[in-house]
Amino acid sequence: MSASPTSPAASDATRLTRDRLVEIFSTYGRPRDTWLIGGEFERAVVRGDGSPVRYGDPDGIRWILEQLQVRQPDWSPVIEEGHLIALLRPDGSSITLEPGGQVELSGAPHETLTALGDEMRENRDLLLELAKGRDLHWVACGVTPVASVDAVSWMPKGRYAIMRDYLPKKGDLALNMMKTTTSVQCNYDFLDEADCAQKVRLCAGLSSLITAMFSNSPLVENQPSGFKSYRGHIWTRTDPDRCGFPPGLRDAYSHARWVDYLLDVPMMFHKVRGQWVPVGDLTFRQFLDRGFDGTWPTLDDWDRHMTAVFPEVRIKRTIEVRGADCVGHELALAFCALFTGLLYCNAATDEALQLVAELEGHGTHGSRFDVACRDGLEGTIGGRSVADWARDLADIGHRGLKRCLPPDAPLLEPLLSLVEDGVSPADLLLAAWERDPSPAAVLRAVAY
Repeated sequence: MSASPTSPAASDATRLTRDRLVEIFSTYGRPRDTWLIGGEFERAVVRGDGSPVRYGDPDGIRWILEQLQVRQPDWSPVIEEGHLIALLRPDGSSITLEPGGQVELSGAPHETLTALGDEMRENRDLLLELAKGRDLHWVACGVTPVASVDAVSWMPKGRYAIMRDYLPKKGDLALNMMKTTTSVQCNYDFLDEADCAQKVRLCAGLSSLITAMFSNSPLVENQPSGFKSYRGHIWTRTDPDRCGFPPGLRDAYSHARWVDYLLDVPMMFHKVRGQWVPVGDLTFRQFLDRGFDGTWPTLDDWDRHMTAVFPEVRIKRTIEVRGADCVGHELALAFCALFTGLLYCNAATDEALQLVAELEGHGTHGSRFDVACRDGLEGTIGGRSVADWARDLADIGHRGLKRCLPPDAPLLEPLLSLVEDGVSPADLLLAAWERDPSPAAVLRAVAY
């Protein structure tokens, strides 16, 4: 039971402790036959000239959320300071706003990738329907390709105002991360702590290959950035306290080590009596030990803190795999399919871990990640092309998917085709830009 923020005396007996948080993580494993798959898909919406859509425009971000609720009345609105900022469904799915107006569908957990794809497609089709006859263009790209970061306006969410002031002190591209990036993520169950550790080891070890395979952000302000995944590069210059992945956790994960890591990450913000307040570099461990402004942490505070930590792999009730640029519908589903095959088939997990061990024999985690961000599949690691490494990984994932979810195996084919050709989405976008660099042509090339 968490402490009451208005009762300091009661907090001495009932407030959260580090051991209690570790104990909570120990309850998160699930039997294998109940494992599910959840996807998270961020998309940006821009005008025909590439300029951003603002929250308060007549057909802007708020209007989009309102129209989604009108067309699908089972969404419940979330209002903050009079602003509509999110939609929630009873099945656990949500539609939320990133700081620059990126719209994220966080889907419900599903038994199959086909069901996940149906949910994603329904949402995409509705967004595209809303855009018909209006100057609204949904784009699937890791970084907004035309607009400058300064041109992108902020969404009216209290936590983002605090992050806007805090994060630039930690990294010179932090505002780019908040306002211009979009990604694809997928969430997976685990059996127990040992199974979680194995999956974390695998996902963290694959971050460079995944970044290269799904690289799709080569343009910044409609010019080549020098990176196939500029989004990936942005994350290396956002906040070292809460980004990347600590080596000790990558190699030897335990729930206790993970909790200790989270406890020592600065909180940035706290919600007191419904108001967001900055807390500077106060860590959650310090919050546990001495409280803040007369309040003591609750489980809601802990959950909010975990959402403000952005490692390559994030462990909550599920394992969140976070390494892909935003890509089109079919490739986004293929991303989820790849990791389903890798994580839900024991033989594929073991085989992929062997590949990770071989990969990690070449350079450092940072150097491999830099190669992936800069060169994508055209890069070289250990004297071998990243495309070759990616082909091996895709084959492992495909075999695993055919074992654990055979009917869904065809969903991986769009990725298999690209990897076989040694091509990433970034390569296709750069080729389209070279043919016609006009904003209209670029938006067509990354149309969602």
